[in-house]
Amino acid sequence: MSDRPAKGSPTLEDVAREAGVSRATVSRVINGIRNVDPSIQDVVRQAIASTGYVPNRAARSLVTKRAGSVALVVSGANEDEPADEGQEAAFQGQLLADPFFGRITTGVVGFLRRRSMHPVLMLADSTDARKQVVSYLRQGHADGALLVSIHAQDPLPELLVGAGLPCVLFARPPKPIPISYVDVAHRDGGRLAADHLVAKGCQHIASITGPLDVLASQDRLAGFRDAMARHGHPYVPTVEGNFTLESGEQAMTKLLAEQPALDGLFAANDLMAQGALHVLREHGRRVPQDVAVVGFDDSSAAVSSRPALTTVRQPIEEMAAEMTRLLLDRVDQPDRRLTSVIFEPTLVVRQSA
Repeated sequence: MSDRPAKGSPTLEDVAREAGVSRATVSRVINGIRNVDPSIQDVVRQAIASTGYVPNRAARSLVTKRAGSVALVVSGANEDEPADEGQEAAFQGQLLADPFFGRITTGVVGFLRRRSMHPVLMLADSTDARKQVVSYLRQGHADGALLVSIHAQDPLPELLVGAGLPCVLFARPPKPIPISYVDVAHRDGGRLAADHLVAKGCQHIASITGPLDVLASQDRLAGFRDAMARHGHPYVPTVEGNFTLESGEQAMTKLLAEQPALDGLFAANDLMAQGALHVLREHGRRVPQDVAVVGFDDSSAAVSSRPALTTVRQPIEEMAAEMTRLLLDRVDQPDRRLTSVIFEPTLVVRQSA
């Protein structure tokens, strides 16, 4: 089958001539074959853009047996019953409001774009939706799945592994399963927050945790508590949130009522820290003079908060790009061994602490 576009349209030969390379090299770049020098790949892509060449995707699929896309799956509910429209809208709204998911998408899209590939966003918020994801992949509509799983009891990772489908998980799975994943050292991030608050002279320190059925929340709290104990603080008051701004406001209100002498706070993500800042301001508590606040993520919420948030940074865009690389390597080499990549958190000091 020819990869030649309609008469009058740019051809592979046109791209090769523009790039100063062979037709075979252009074909390898377009088909995602990775034995081409990155600098040559860039030249070819520039030539594709300047000539306006559009590959024949159907022909490519017959040759490569690939869909040329991957599924970016966000799995966020445990219900056995199908989600109704209200639940679906709430789930989608939460995703759009949380900068965490936007940063994952940015990292994935940026990596795929350099390979002329695109992600297909799929939301798996019910049993039926998870079945649809597995069916979609089995039918070859995508080459594999990049999975962001929100709840500890989510069955989707095991469903994908059991079906023999290429997949990579964002964050360590809550129980051992044979799947590659990327994550950040959450416990070390909690320790960074504790060390900083103690170094600032805080004596009455509390924490707003993430949902404690999420492994990352458990690890951030464990690391924070461990470091606080090492600094001579055997007890840390906590209130559980759910990673939203509203839950941060509610938790901060409760903490101020129960711990009026509070002078230091670690919130397990920036949105909850931002909510805490709102409540502290309403109660006339100055930040950082009266209460020092540290968040987690280094998201857009950290920069837009007033004062700007000191926060533990996890390099989400880089993590998402690495997750995508692992998946494409797995697609190219199905027998490639499973692996995990753990990124190190860093403390970004701003005005809140």
